[in-house]
Amino acid sequence: MTTSPLKVFRRPIGWRWPLLLVAGASLAACSGESSKSAQQHDAEVGYIVAQTSSVPLAATLSGRTVAFETSEVRPQVTGVIKRRFFTEGSTVKAGQPLFEIDPSLYRAAVNQAQANLSSARATADAASVKAERYRPLADMEAIAKQDYTDALAESRTARASIAQNAAALDTAKINLRFTTVPAPISGRIGRQLFTVGALVSASQTDPLAVIQRMDPIYVDMQQSAAEVTALRRRLAEGGVTPGSTQVHLQMDDGSRYPQAGTVQFSEVTVDQTTGTVTLRARFPNPDGMLLPGMFVTAMFDQASDPNAILIPQAAVQRDFDGSAYVMLVGADNKAVRRKVISERTYQEFSVVTGGLKKGEKVIIQGLNGLRQGAAIKPVASTVPQKVAPHKEGGEGQSGHASGSAKGG
Repeated sequence: MTTSPLKVFRRPIGWRWPLLLVAGASLAACSGESSKSAQQHDAEVGYIVAQTSSVPLAATLSGRTVAFETSEVRPQVTGVIKRRFFTEGSTVKAGQPLFEIDPSLYRAAVNQAQANLSSARATADAASVKAERYRPLADMEAIAKQDYTDALAESRTARASIAQNAAALDTAKINLRFTTVPAPISGRIGRQLFTVGALVSASQTDPLAVIQRMDPIYVDMQQSAAEVTALRRRLAEGGVTPGSTQVHLQMDDGSRYPQAGTVQFSEVTVDQTTGTVTLRARFPNPDGMLLPGMFVTAMFDQASDPNAILIPQAAVQRDFDGSAYVMLVGADNKAVRRKVISERTYQEFSVVTGGLKKGEKVIIQGLNGLRQGAAIKPVASTVPQKVAPHKEGGEGQSGHASGSAKGG
């Protein structure tokens, strides 16, 4: 029998158990150290201390420009337009002649009224002399007293006729003056709606032209009656204070109108068709940039909330139902989830009006994956800090961040 040069080396089965025990002990030691390290390295978060401040209640309303004054140039007598004295689209002054209506008939009426007045004066003179002559005769009973009474009545009637004819003459002169149609107000006049040669009358419905004064100019804004009522209630209760009356405009192209306006008044009635209340603001318009009928967006502070809290927008998170919440630094450095009321923003901040108290520490950094009750290491956001986004299992990546809000 031939023996193989390779010898088979067999070890007893029992030798493996010491190795397995050593490996198990090493793994247990590593696991214990990892768990201990995870417990020692809590998630670092940056926080600010909530402080109350006065925050404006800004209103953004759609509006339309309205001319400060509007006058429809209308004829006050009937006749044919003979001349026009203005340039369409130009600026006219109050009292400036605009149209001339043929004055021939009205000049003749003045002459006739003047003649009637002269006749009435002559008749009155004769009646007065006759009454004076009858007076002594009636006293001597040379004539009947009734004759003197009739002569005196005729004299008084003649004097009344003078007054009537004088009034008719004034009327004729006024009508003659109305043949020249002046500008009722100063402003910019539009196109003429009746040309030379057109027959016009005082009873017509269409104007000859329209004049609009555009400096200053009004902006009529529409706000829902519910918002107006809620604002008035909060003002009455003292929850907010009255804001500024200064208004700014944004044009249709997104540009901002350079001049600021002021709120003049609010209507006392609600539009039944739209359920809105009209607010009117007045703006200077020296360059004529704003034209009547333009759509604009008005922005102004209707009131101011003195008890609001401003926090960075990233710190306000939303649930599935849309409700807002923030994470706070709680007792024993535990994260606390708190629902708050935040319905609007101001500049780069969220405005919190409920659910948060002054002095509480709001977490604004390291919010990624942070949950209720998680152990945290809070750091004031006023100093540069190394904030590790929180992850489940206590591990995370470090990143550098520095806050700009004041911390405690």
